[in-house]
This record gives sequence, structure tokens and C-alpha cells, in this order.
Amino acid sequence: MRVVIIGAGQAGAALAAKLRASGHEGEILMIGEEVAPPYQRPPLSKAYLLGEMEEARLWLRAPDFWQMQNIELRLGAKVTAIDRIAKQISLGDEVISYDQLALTTGSAPRRLPAAIGGDLAGVYTVRSLADVDQMRAEFSPGRRVVVIGGGYIGLEAAAVARRLGLEVTLVEAAPRILQRVAAAQTSDFIRDLHQRQGVTILENIGIERILGESRARGVRLSDGREIAADFVITGVGITPGAELAEQAGLVIENGIATNELGQTSDPSVWAAGDCASFPWKGGRIRLESVGNAIDQAECLAENMLGAGKAYQAKPWFWSDQYDLKLQITGLNTGYDAVVTRPGEGTPSFWYYQGDQLLAVDAMGDARAYMVGKRLIDAGKSPSKQAVETATDLKELLR
Repeated sequence: MRVVIIGAGQAGAALAAKLRASGHEGEILMIGEEVAPPYQRPPLSKAYLLGEMEEARLWLRAPDFWQMQNIELRLGAKVTAIDRIAKQISLGDEVISYDQLALTTGSAPRRLPAAIGGDLAGVYTVRSLADVDQMRAEFSPGRRVVVIGGGYIGLEAAAVARRLGLEVTLVEAAPRILQRVAAAQTSDFIRDLHQRQGVTILENIGIERILGESRARGVRLSDGREIAADFVITGVGITPGAELAEQAGLVIENGIATNELGQTSDPSVWAAGDCASFPWKGGRIRLESVGNAIDQAECLAENMLGAGKAYQAKPWFWSDQYDLKLQITGLNTGYDAVVTRPGEGTPSFWYYQGDQLLAVDAMGDARAYMVGKRLIDAGKSPSKQAVETATDLKELLR
């Protein structure tokens, strides 16, 4: 059986490695658009941008791993079409046949329209190794940067810029930072953290345009104010890499729709990672996280080999900002109450829907994260009062 994997990121790499580890002896071809070997993305906006991590430490595997595992790796290559009837893909002028096809095409950053200056030089996104390599020279002490978007990527970039001595203004169109993903309590904690570090945060205001002729020199806000900048970073969300799948006629629903096994609407085509949506608690979700990319891809690999195993997502996320490690377990969708458990400068916020514990945001509190994760993974929900009053969080596990 020849397996072709389109996408050489975290999910694609995990899938290829798991296929070999699970005993698959047939051909494996993994195709990636980037020229770098499969690498981890989270450090790009943190340690790598800070200069604390070398490129080789980003790589998911040693350079000779793929050859030793007899996994063919094609880098700097773009698949232009999928022919599901013939079971072939087009790679430039080359046509490649497959028995099973996996789409691990990840996601792409949303970009501001060219009509408002989104294509000017000095406007950057933080998604790929090439993105960060291109912008690193901008990070010199005393320079000014405007960060557009108050999600985790924008906030991480702002934190790195402040640590390197830049003047930072962050602009968020929503009423508060992190509004889409976190409760007001988490937003308030993170906002205070950044403001104490000297970041100017402007909320509930949009961008009219990026100023400049050929290169960004600032931004004009929707109220007419202008903020000067030497460069601009945009972190306004990502979109799933579903274009190939859509062109091939596969079902698209907030990404490439799969069943619980990881199969798309074509049983010979599979999908995993940021690009894939899958059944979850009677609905359908798509998760953008390293943990999901790995776990989903490894489950998919087993199912390609006949395991018939339903994927059970256990969402977890993290974000490093300054010296704070924010750890999140679960999904807070549908919460109607948030319980604050104070810590010594490191509180945790526990999300409930009725009496059911949904998620925990731990502000540098590793124990709260660990206990919350164990509870959520086991389907257990301590009372809100117990969360507030337990002298030792481990009491909640009993």
C-alpha cells in the first residue's frame, strides 16, 4: 500500500512516523511546500524569535530519520490537484498514484487586504519559519511595532518585542483581548501582565489602514488616530488548509470534514491536524493545537492500517508570555460560570456549564492544570465550592 501525505508539518510527520512504528512496510511519500524539514511551530513566536533556539532544534526529527525509516520526503513542492477517481495527485508536471491519501495541510494566516495596506513591505505574519526569519532583523531595541490582533499569537509576538526592548502597541478590534477563546478573567490577567511590561493595548477599535507608500510606517485606527511604527505584525486568525480538498470535491465543514476514524467523504482520503474537522460531543469541531495534530494523526495512522479506532480528542493548549506559562485544558465552549481559584500571583480559572467542568485556564499554576486535565479527561466535575475552598487541589481527584 502506497501512502501519500500532503503536508509536512506536525500532523504529517506524526502520521508518517506512526505508520512505520505500527508496522506499515509499504511506500510512504510526504510532500511539503516549505523547504525546511518538518519542524515545530510554537517556538517560532517565542524562543526562536528571541534568538534562544537554533533552527536545528526546531526540527521534529534528526536529519537522517526520514531516510532511515524509508520515508520519502519531497520539500519545496506544491500539489496542485487531486484526482480521486484515478487516485492520483499532480505535483507540477508529475503525476503520482496513491492507495491511501492523507491531507495534513495545516492552516494559513489570515492577511489584511491589499486595499488597506496588507501587502506593504514591513507587514508580517507569524506562521512559518520563513515568516520569522524575514522579520527577525526588525527586532532592534527602541524600534516601534504595532501588533494587530489580541489573540495568543499577537500577544506572544508583543511579549517577545517588549523583551527585546521595542516600543509595542497592540490593537484589538473586539471589546477585549482573547475574547474569542477565553473568559474576561483570563483577558484581564493577561492584559495586566502586558501593561506592566510596558505594552500599550488598545481594545474595541479597528484598523482603517496601514500607512505607507511601499513600506509600512504606521497604522490609522478606525477613529482616525494614527500610530507611527517601523513595522507591523498581524495576528488576526488562521484559516484551515482546505483548498485542495475543496477542489477535489470533498465535503468541507469548517475545514475538511472527517468521520470519527479520520476519513473524509472519500474513504481513501484522510485528514488530520489544523485542516480537519471531526465529530465531538454530538457536534463537529476543529482544533488548532500541537497536541491534537499529533494525537489525531497517530490515530489516523492506526486506522489506515485497519484499527477502526474512533478518535477521542483531549484538548490542551499553552502559551508562553514573558515568564508566564499559560496552560489550558479542555474547551470552554458553552460555559455559563467561571470559578476563580486564587494562587500566589498565579490564579486559575475554571469554566463550568451548569455543574459540568469544561476547561481550566492555569496562569502559571502547573498543579491546577494537571488536576484540571485529569478531571476533564476522566469526565469528573468537582463542585464549584470545592474548587474554591480545597486546601490541596489533589483533594478534587478523590
